Amino acid sequence: MPNAVIHSEGLSKTYRRGLATDPGLRHALEKFVRAPVQAFRRPKDEAFWALKDVSLDVHEGEVLGVIGRNGAGKTTLLKILSRITRPTSGWAEIRGRVGSLLEVGTGFHPELTGRENTFLSGAILGMSKSEIRKKFDEIVAFAELAQFIDTPVKHYSSGMYVRLAFAVAAHLEPEILLVDEVLAVGDINFQKKCLGKMGDVARAGRTVVLVSHQLNQIRRLCQRVIWIDSGQVRQNGPTHEVVSAYESAMARGDSASTQQRRGPGTKARFLKWEIVEPSTEDLHTLDSFGPVTVQITVETNEAIRKGVHGIALYNQDRQVMWGWAAYNLELPAGLQELRYTFPSLPIRPGAYAWLVSLAEDDKLIDVWECVPDMVVAVDPVTHPRDEWSGLLNIPIQFAIAQKVPAGSNAATMGSKTQ
Repeated sequence: MPNAVIHSEGLSKTYRRGLATDPGLRHALEKFVRAPVQAFRRPKDEAFWALKDVSLDVHEGEVLGVIGRNGAGKTTLLKILSRITRPTSGWAEIRGRVGSLLEVGTGFHPELTGRENTFLSGAILGMSKSEIRKKFDEIVAFAELAQFIDTPVKHYSSGMYVRLAFAVAAHLEPEILLVDEVLAVGDINFQKKCLGKMGDVARAGRTVVLVSHQLNQIRRLCQRVIWIDSGQVRQNGPTHEVVSAYESAMARGDSASTQQRRGPGTKARFLKWEIVEPSTEDLHTLDSFGPVTVQITVETNEAIRKGVHGIALYNQDRQVMWGWAAYNLELPAGLQELRYTFPSLPIRPGAYAWLVSLAEDDKLIDVWECVPDMVVAVDPVTHPRDEWSGLLNIPIQFAIAQKVPAGSNAATMGSKTQ
Protein backbone atom coordinates (compact mmCIF):
# COMPACT_ATOMS: atom_id res chain seq x y z
CA MET A 1 0.00 0.00 0.00
CA PRO A 2 1.32 3.51 -0.84
CA ASN A 3 2.58 5.67 2.00
CA ALA A 4 0.14 7.91 3.84
CA VAL A 5 0.80 11.53 2.84
CA ILE A 6 -1.95 12.87 5.14
CA HIS A 7 -2.34 11.45 8.62
CA SER A 8 -4.57 12.98 11.29
CA GLU A 9 -5.48 11.94 14.81
CA GLY A 10 -8.49 13.26 16.73
CA LEU A 11 -8.91 16.53 14.82
CA SER A 12 -11.47 18.72 16.60
CA LYS A 13 -12.49 22.35 16.24
CA THR A 14 -14.85 24.25 18.53
CA TYR A 15 -16.39 27.68 18.06
CA ARG A 16 -18.49 29.86 20.33
CA ARG A 17 -21.87 31.24 19.39
CA GLY A 18 -23.44 34.38 20.85
CA LEU A 19 -20.31 36.32 21.82
CA ALA A 20 -20.97 40.05 21.57
CA THR A 21 -18.40 42.47 20.15
CA ASP A 22 -17.50 45.72 21.94
CA PRO A 23 -20.31 48.15 20.98
CA GLY A 24 -18.42 51.28 21.99
CA LEU A 25 -19.14 53.81 24.74
CA ARG A 26 -21.97 55.61 22.92
CA HIS A 27 -23.97 52.43 22.23
CA ALA A 28 -23.28 51.08 25.73
CA LEU A 29 -24.71 54.26 27.31
CA GLU A 30 -27.69 54.21 24.97
CA LYS A 31 -28.40 50.58 25.90
CA PHE A 32 -28.08 51.43 29.63
CA VAL A 33 -30.59 54.29 29.35
CA ARG A 34 -33.13 52.17 27.45
CA ALA A 35 -32.78 48.96 29.47
CA PRO A 36 -30.65 49.44 32.59
CA VAL A 37 -31.31 45.92 33.93
CA GLN A 38 -30.42 44.09 30.73
CA ALA A 39 -27.32 46.23 30.28
CA PHE A 40 -25.61 44.36 33.13
CA ARG A 41 -26.60 40.93 31.91
CA ARG A 42 -23.84 38.88 30.35
CA PRO A 43 -24.76 37.81 26.82
CA LYS A 44 -25.27 34.08 26.46
CA ASP A 45 -22.70 32.13 24.55
CA GLU A 46 -22.36 28.45 23.82
CA ALA A 47 -19.70 26.25 22.30
CA PHE A 48 -20.34 23.97 19.39
CA TRP A 49 -18.07 21.47 17.71
CA ALA A 50 -17.60 22.11 14.00
CA LEU A 51 -15.34 19.04 13.93
CA LYS A 52 -15.10 16.32 16.55
CA ASP A 53 -12.44 13.61 16.82
CA VAL A 54 -11.76 13.07 13.11
CA SER A 55 -8.92 10.69 12.29
CA LEU A 56 -8.01 9.73 8.74
CA ASP A 57 -5.22 8.56 6.45
CA VAL A 58 -4.91 9.56 2.79
CA HIS A 59 -2.38 7.62 0.76
CA GLU A 60 -0.12 8.82 -2.01
CA GLY A 61 -1.97 9.01 -5.35
CA GLU A 62 -5.39 8.49 -3.75
CA VAL A 63 -8.45 10.59 -4.60
CA LEU A 64 -10.55 10.88 -1.43
CA GLY A 65 -14.06 12.31 -1.52
CA VAL A 66 -15.66 14.10 1.44
CA ILE A 67 -19.46 14.37 1.52
CA GLY A 68 -22.07 15.55 4.02
CA ARG A 69 -24.73 18.17 4.61
CA ASN A 70 -24.07 21.89 4.69
CA GLY A 71 -22.45 22.74 8.01
CA ALA A 72 -21.33 19.17 8.68
CA GLY A 73 -17.66 20.19 9.04
CA LYS A 74 -16.23 19.39 5.59
CA THR A 75 -14.76 22.83 4.91
CA THR A 76 -13.45 23.08 8.47
CA LEU A 77 -11.53 19.84 7.90
CA LEU A 78 -9.95 21.16 4.69
CA LYS A 79 -9.06 24.48 6.34
CA ILE A 80 -7.27 22.64 9.13
CA LEU A 81 -5.38 20.47 6.64
CA SER A 82 -4.50 23.64 4.69
CA ARG A 83 -3.19 25.27 7.90
CA ILE A 84 -5.68 28.13 7.54
CA THR A 85 -7.41 27.15 10.78
CA ARG A 86 -5.75 25.79 13.92
CA PRO A 87 -7.52 22.77 15.49
CA THR A 88 -8.78 22.98 19.06
CA SER A 89 -7.37 19.53 19.69
CA GLY A 90 -5.75 16.75 17.70
CA TRP A 91 -3.06 16.99 15.05
CA ALA A 92 -2.40 16.35 11.36
CA GLU A 93 0.80 15.50 9.51
CA ILE A 94 1.13 16.26 5.80
CA ARG A 95 4.05 15.13 3.65
CA GLY A 96 4.40 17.08 0.41
CA ARG A 97 3.64 20.42 -1.22
CA VAL A 98 -0.02 21.34 -0.65
CA GLY A 99 -2.29 23.34 -2.95
CA SER A 100 -5.71 24.46 -1.75
CA LEU A 101 -8.73 25.36 -3.88
CA LEU A 102 -11.02 26.42 -1.09
CA GLU A 103 -12.49 29.64 -2.47
CA VAL A 104 -12.42 30.32 -6.19
CA GLY A 105 -11.15 33.81 -6.90
CA THR A 106 -9.11 34.30 -3.76
CA GLY A 107 -6.74 37.23 -4.33
CA PHE A 108 -8.46 38.73 -7.38
CA HIS A 109 -8.42 42.54 -7.46
CA PRO A 110 -11.28 44.17 -9.43
CA GLU A 111 -9.12 47.03 -10.77
CA LEU A 112 -6.49 44.70 -12.24
CA THR A 113 -6.76 43.02 -15.62
CA GLY A 114 -7.26 39.31 -16.11
CA ARG A 115 -3.56 38.98 -17.00
CA GLU A 116 -2.45 40.80 -13.85
CA ASN A 117 -4.85 38.84 -11.67
CA THR A 118 -3.59 35.60 -13.13
CA PHE A 119 -0.08 36.39 -11.88
CA LEU A 120 -1.37 37.75 -8.56
CA SER A 121 -3.68 34.81 -7.84
CA GLY A 122 -1.09 32.29 -8.98
CA ALA A 123 1.46 33.79 -6.57
CA ILE A 124 -1.04 33.66 -3.69
CA LEU A 125 -1.75 30.01 -4.50
CA GLY A 126 1.95 29.17 -4.37
CA MET A 127 3.12 29.33 -7.99
CA SER A 128 6.39 30.97 -8.94
CA LYS A 129 6.48 33.67 -11.61
CA SER A 130 8.24 31.34 -14.05
CA GLU A 131 5.58 28.66 -13.48
CA ILE A 132 2.80 31.14 -14.20
CA ARG A 133 4.55 32.35 -17.38
CA LYS A 134 4.98 28.79 -18.58
CA LYS A 135 1.31 27.98 -17.99
CA PHE A 136 -0.19 31.37 -18.87
CA ASP A 137 -1.34 30.51 -22.41
CA GLU A 138 -2.79 27.21 -21.19
CA ILE A 139 -4.68 28.99 -18.40
CA VAL A 140 -6.16 31.58 -20.76
CA ALA A 141 -7.16 28.94 -23.30
CA PHE A 142 -8.82 26.84 -20.59
CA ALA A 143 -10.79 29.87 -19.32
CA GLU A 144 -11.76 30.83 -22.91
CA LEU A 145 -10.94 34.50 -22.21
CA ALA A 146 -8.25 35.34 -24.75
CA GLN A 147 -10.18 38.39 -26.01
CA PHE A 148 -10.69 39.80 -22.52
CA ILE A 149 -7.48 38.90 -20.72
CA ASP A 150 -6.30 42.54 -20.68
CA THR A 151 -9.66 43.87 -19.44
CA PRO A 152 -10.08 44.73 -15.73
CA VAL A 153 -11.97 41.91 -14.05
CA LYS A 154 -14.52 44.37 -12.60
CA HIS A 155 -16.01 44.37 -16.10
CA TYR A 156 -16.22 40.55 -16.23
CA SER A 157 -19.49 38.72 -15.86
CA SER A 158 -19.71 36.34 -12.91
CA GLY A 159 -19.21 33.41 -15.29
CA MET A 160 -16.06 34.91 -16.82
CA TYR A 161 -14.71 35.67 -13.34
CA VAL A 162 -15.08 32.13 -12.01
CA ARG A 163 -13.76 30.60 -15.25
CA LEU A 164 -10.51 32.51 -14.93
CA ALA A 165 -10.27 31.87 -11.20
CA PHE A 166 -10.72 28.13 -11.60
CA ALA A 167 -8.34 27.99 -14.56
CA VAL A 168 -5.57 29.56 -12.47
CA ALA A 169 -6.22 27.30 -9.51
CA ALA A 170 -6.60 24.12 -11.58
CA HIS A 171 -3.18 24.51 -13.20
CA LEU A 172 -1.30 24.26 -9.93
CA GLU A 173 0.98 21.26 -9.69
CA PRO A 174 1.19 20.44 -5.99
CA GLU A 175 1.78 16.94 -4.68
CA ILE A 176 -1.39 17.20 -2.55
CA LEU A 177 -4.48 19.09 -3.73
CA LEU A 178 -7.33 20.05 -1.37
CA VAL A 179 -10.48 21.00 -3.30
CA ASP A 180 -13.67 22.44 -1.80
CA GLU A 181 -16.74 22.60 -4.07
CA VAL A 182 -15.01 24.35 -6.96
CA LEU A 183 -16.33 22.05 -9.70
CA ALA A 184 -19.73 23.79 -9.59
CA VAL A 185 -18.50 26.99 -11.27
CA GLY A 186 -19.61 28.37 -14.62
CA ASP A 187 -22.15 26.90 -17.04
CA ILE A 188 -22.77 23.21 -17.75
CA ASN A 189 -20.15 22.97 -20.51
CA PHE A 190 -17.48 24.58 -18.36
CA GLN A 191 -18.40 22.31 -15.45
CA LYS A 192 -17.74 19.34 -17.72
CA LYS A 193 -14.38 20.84 -18.61
CA CYS A 194 -13.62 21.33 -14.90
CA LEU A 195 -14.52 17.72 -14.23
CA GLY A 196 -12.22 16.59 -17.03
CA LYS A 197 -9.38 18.69 -15.64
CA MET A 198 -9.80 17.21 -12.17
CA GLY A 199 -9.81 13.77 -13.77
CA ASP A 200 -6.48 14.60 -15.41
CA VAL A 201 -5.09 15.68 -12.04
CA ALA A 202 -6.25 12.43 -10.46
CA ARG A 203 -4.79 10.30 -13.26
CA ALA A 204 -1.47 12.13 -12.95
CA GLY A 205 -0.99 10.35 -9.63
CA ARG A 206 -1.37 13.34 -7.36
CA THR A 207 -3.17 13.03 -4.03
CA VAL A 208 -6.54 14.80 -4.02
CA VAL A 209 -9.04 15.44 -1.21
CA LEU A 210 -12.29 16.60 -2.83
CA VAL A 211 -15.32 18.10 -1.07
CA SER A 212 -18.41 18.22 -3.25
CA HIS A 213 -22.20 18.02 -3.11
CA GLN A 214 -22.25 16.75 -6.71
CA LEU A 215 -22.34 13.05 -5.99
CA ASN A 216 -21.95 11.90 -9.60
CA GLN A 217 -18.62 13.74 -9.72
CA ILE A 218 -17.59 12.06 -6.47
CA ARG A 219 -18.48 8.68 -7.98
CA ARG A 220 -16.38 9.34 -11.08
CA LEU A 221 -13.29 10.79 -9.48
CA CYS A 222 -12.89 9.16 -6.05
CA GLN A 223 -11.72 5.73 -5.01
CA ARG A 224 -12.82 6.20 -1.39
CA VAL A 225 -15.27 8.50 0.41
CA ILE A 226 -15.78 9.68 3.97
CA TRP A 227 -19.19 10.92 5.08
CA ILE A 228 -19.03 13.65 7.73
CA ASP A 229 -22.14 14.30 9.79
CA SER A 230 -22.35 16.82 12.65
CA GLY A 231 -18.57 17.14 12.73
CA GLN A 232 -17.85 13.41 12.95
CA VAL A 233 -17.01 10.67 10.46
CA ARG A 234 -20.23 8.70 10.03
CA GLN A 235 -18.98 6.32 7.35
CA ASN A 236 -15.66 5.65 5.61
CA GLY A 237 -15.34 3.19 2.76
CA PRO A 238 -15.65 2.43 -0.98
CA THR A 239 -17.14 5.28 -3.01
CA HIS A 240 -20.33 3.67 -4.28
CA GLU A 241 -21.21 2.14 -0.92
CA VAL A 242 -20.81 5.37 1.07
CA VAL A 243 -22.43 7.65 -1.53
CA SER A 244 -25.42 5.34 -1.90
CA ALA A 245 -25.87 5.16 1.89
CA TYR A 246 -25.73 8.97 2.06
CA GLU A 247 -28.31 9.32 -0.74
CA SER A 248 -30.59 6.89 1.06
CA ALA A 249 -30.32 8.78 4.36
CA MET A 250 -31.00 12.14 2.70
CA ALA A 251 -33.99 10.80 0.76
CA ARG A 252 -35.55 9.50 3.98
CA GLY A 253 -34.87 12.63 5.98
CA ASP A 254 -31.91 10.85 7.61
CA SER A 255 -34.10 8.66 9.75
CA ALA A 256 -33.87 4.97 9.07
CA SER A 257 -36.42 4.38 11.80
CA THR A 258 -39.10 6.61 10.31
CA GLN A 259 -42.49 5.11 11.14
CA GLN A 260 -44.92 4.78 8.27
CA ARG A 261 -48.64 5.14 8.56
CA ARG A 262 -49.76 1.56 8.13
CA GLY A 263 -53.00 -0.22 8.78
CA PRO A 264 -53.60 -2.15 12.01
CA GLY A 265 -52.21 -5.30 10.40
CA THR A 266 -54.25 -7.51 12.71
CA LYS A 267 -54.37 -10.42 10.24
CA ALA A 268 -50.82 -10.11 8.88
CA ARG A 269 -47.92 -7.69 9.01
CA PHE A 270 -44.61 -7.33 7.18
CA LEU A 271 -41.69 -7.39 9.62
CA LYS A 272 -38.34 -7.14 7.82
CA TRP A 273 -36.47 -7.59 4.58
CA GLU A 274 -32.92 -8.66 3.67
CA ILE A 275 -30.65 -9.82 0.86
CA VAL A 276 -29.90 -13.49 1.48
CA GLU A 277 -27.95 -14.11 -1.74
CA PRO A 278 -25.21 -13.07 -2.24
CA SER A 279 -24.28 -13.30 1.43
CA THR A 280 -22.78 -10.02 2.63
CA GLU A 281 -22.00 -8.45 5.98
CA ASP A 282 -24.59 -5.74 5.33
CA LEU A 283 -27.92 -7.45 4.64
CA HIS A 284 -29.27 -4.41 2.77
CA THR A 285 -26.33 -3.67 0.43
CA LEU A 286 -25.89 -5.24 -3.00
CA ASP A 287 -22.29 -5.14 -4.21
CA SER A 288 -22.14 -7.72 -7.05
CA PHE A 289 -23.66 -8.31 -10.49
CA GLY A 290 -24.61 -11.97 -9.97
CA PRO A 291 -27.85 -13.67 -8.91
CA VAL A 292 -29.79 -11.94 -6.14
CA THR A 293 -32.30 -13.35 -3.67
CA VAL A 294 -34.38 -10.94 -1.60
CA GLN A 295 -36.36 -12.19 1.38
CA ILE A 296 -39.37 -10.47 2.97
CA THR A 297 -40.63 -11.77 6.33
CA VAL A 298 -44.35 -11.48 7.06
CA GLU A 299 -46.20 -12.61 10.18
CA THR A 300 -49.70 -13.98 9.63
CA ASN A 301 -51.88 -14.11 12.70
CA GLU A 302 -54.66 -15.89 10.82
CA ALA A 303 -54.61 -18.14 7.79
CA ILE A 304 -55.06 -16.26 4.52
CA ARG A 305 -57.03 -17.72 1.58
CA LYS A 306 -56.91 -16.24 -1.90
CA GLY A 307 -54.30 -13.71 -0.90
CA VAL A 308 -52.86 -11.17 -3.32
CA HIS A 309 -49.24 -10.10 -2.83
CA GLY A 310 -47.51 -7.30 -4.74
CA ILE A 311 -43.91 -6.09 -4.76
CA ALA A 312 -42.26 -3.18 -6.54
CA LEU A 313 -38.81 -1.60 -6.67
CA TYR A 314 -38.50 2.21 -6.82
CA ASN A 315 -35.51 4.47 -7.36
CA GLN A 316 -35.03 7.75 -5.51
CA ASP A 317 -37.02 9.63 -8.18
CA ARG A 318 -39.99 7.32 -7.43
CA GLN A 319 -39.73 5.65 -10.82
CA VAL A 320 -40.90 2.05 -10.81
CA MET A 321 -37.90 -0.06 -11.78
CA TRP A 322 -39.72 -3.40 -11.52
CA GLY A 323 -43.03 -4.76 -10.28
CA TRP A 324 -44.68 -8.16 -9.83
CA ALA A 325 -47.73 -9.74 -8.19
CA ALA A 326 -48.91 -13.19 -7.07
CA TYR A 327 -52.57 -14.22 -6.78
CA ASN A 328 -54.58 -16.89 -4.98
CA LEU A 329 -51.97 -17.33 -2.26
CA GLU A 330 -52.64 -19.55 0.73
CA LEU A 331 -50.64 -18.58 3.80
CA PRO A 332 -51.01 -20.47 7.08
CA ALA A 333 -50.75 -18.70 10.41
CA GLY A 334 -47.17 -18.06 11.54
CA LEU A 335 -43.98 -16.53 10.13
CA GLN A 336 -43.65 -16.66 6.35
CA GLU A 337 -40.48 -15.98 4.36
CA LEU A 338 -41.26 -14.68 0.88
CA ARG A 339 -38.27 -15.12 -1.43
CA TYR A 340 -37.64 -13.51 -4.81
CA THR A 341 -34.69 -14.69 -6.91
CA PHE A 342 -33.36 -12.56 -9.79
CA PRO A 343 -30.68 -13.58 -12.32
CA SER A 344 -29.26 -10.12 -11.53
CA LEU A 345 -30.36 -6.58 -10.67
CA PRO A 346 -28.43 -4.53 -13.26
CA ILE A 347 -29.38 -1.09 -11.98
CA ARG A 348 -27.21 1.97 -11.42
CA PRO A 349 -25.49 2.48 -8.06
CA GLY A 350 -27.70 4.30 -5.59
CA ALA A 351 -30.48 3.84 -3.06
CA TYR A 352 -33.68 1.95 -3.91
CA ALA A 353 -36.88 1.17 -1.99
CA TRP A 354 -38.92 -2.04 -1.99
CA LEU A 355 -42.69 -1.65 -1.63
CA VAL A 356 -44.70 -4.74 -0.61
CA SER A 357 -48.40 -5.27 -0.07
CA LEU A 358 -50.76 -8.05 0.99
CA ALA A 359 -54.53 -8.21 0.45
CA GLU A 360 -57.39 -10.71 0.64
CA ASP A 361 -60.78 -10.52 -1.04
CA ASP A 362 -60.01 -6.98 -2.27
CA LYS A 363 -59.30 -5.87 1.31
CA LEU A 364 -55.84 -4.48 1.99
CA ILE A 365 -54.19 -6.19 4.94
CA ASP A 366 -50.80 -4.44 5.01
CA VAL A 367 -48.58 -2.30 2.79
CA TRP A 368 -44.99 -1.50 3.68
CA GLU A 369 -42.19 0.54 2.14
CA CYS A 370 -39.30 -1.57 3.37
CA VAL A 371 -36.74 0.11 5.59
CA PRO A 372 -33.88 0.59 5.35
CA ASP A 373 -33.43 1.23 1.63
CA MET A 374 -31.53 -1.21 -0.52
CA VAL A 375 -28.14 0.27 -1.36
CA VAL A 376 -26.65 -0.80 -4.70
CA ALA A 377 -22.89 -0.39 -4.39
CA VAL A 378 -21.58 -2.06 -7.55
CA ASP A 379 -19.11 -0.32 -9.86
CA PRO A 380 -20.75 1.70 -12.67
CA VAL A 381 -20.14 0.17 -16.12
CA THR A 382 -22.26 2.62 -18.11
CA HIS A 383 -21.43 5.63 -20.26
CA PRO A 384 -19.23 8.14 -18.37
CA ARG A 385 -21.59 11.02 -19.24
CA ASP A 386 -24.71 11.19 -17.08
CA GLU A 387 -27.08 12.03 -19.94
CA TRP A 388 -26.20 8.74 -21.67
CA SER A 389 -25.81 6.40 -18.72
CA GLY A 390 -29.50 5.43 -18.46
CA LEU A 391 -31.25 3.58 -15.65
CA LEU A 392 -29.59 0.20 -16.11
CA ASN A 393 -26.02 -0.78 -15.28
CA ILE A 394 -25.44 -3.87 -17.44
CA PRO A 395 -21.93 -5.33 -17.84
CA ILE A 396 -21.05 -5.99 -21.48
CA GLN A 397 -18.28 -7.57 -23.51
CA PHE A 398 -17.02 -5.51 -26.44
CA ALA A 399 -14.90 -6.77 -29.33
CA ILE A 400 -13.90 -5.65 -32.82
CA ALA A 401 -13.87 -8.22 -35.61
CA GLN A 402 -12.31 -7.40 -38.99
CA LYS A 403 -14.50 -8.65 -41.81
CA VAL A 404 -12.72 -9.87 -44.99
CA PRO A 405 -14.52 -8.73 -48.20
CA ALA A 406 -15.54 -11.39 -50.70
CA GLY A 407 -12.80 -12.17 -53.22
CA SER A 408 -10.02 -11.07 -50.91
CA ASN A 409 -7.72 -13.21 -48.82
CA ALA A 410 -6.55 -12.50 -45.29
CA ALA A 411 -2.99 -11.83 -46.39
CA THR A 412 -4.12 -9.17 -48.89
CA MET A 413 -6.32 -7.52 -46.25
CA GLY A 414 -3.46 -7.56 -43.82
CA SER A 415 -1.19 -5.73 -46.23
CA LYS A 416 -3.85 -3.10 -46.86
CA THR A 417 -4.34 -2.30 -43.22
CA GLN A 418 -0.69 -1.90 -42.35
